[in-house]
Amino acid sequence: MARYLLDTNIVIAAALGLPGVLDRLSALEIGDVALSAISLAETRAAAAAAGAAENNGRLAENIALLAENLDVLPFDRRAAEAYGALLRKLDPKRRRTLDRMIAAQALDLGLTLVAANSEDFDDIPGLTVEKWA
Repeated sequence: MARYLLDTNIVIAAALGLPGVLDRLSALEIGDVALSAISLAETRAAAAAAGAAENNGRLAENIALLAENLDVLPFDRRAAEAYGALLRKLDPKRRRTLDRMIAAQALDLGLTLVAANSEDFDDIPGLTVEKWA
């Protein structure tokens, strides 16, 4: 069972080959790390937005490789219910939809969220966050 859920910015950092993130990932068992389908969609969108840039092909390939080797967790009914419950606890002006959906999924599954911008999640009660980049 996974212990960590990677936020989108960490997936992109890994796909770009940032050593600190790759070092942390390589120290874990593959089954310890999961990826939300939301993050997978966001990373694929980022690769597509990079368009014809020289590194776009490599970025897309690396994202696909990560997705093949990590559990990709669906955003299902349970996650949706956890998201709704989370939003009832937060200031509505601070809603960042996709971040909140990923955080709700981590909370529901009891996973530690791994992010580069951990401060974006400071207002989420009960969420355990590790900053890797």
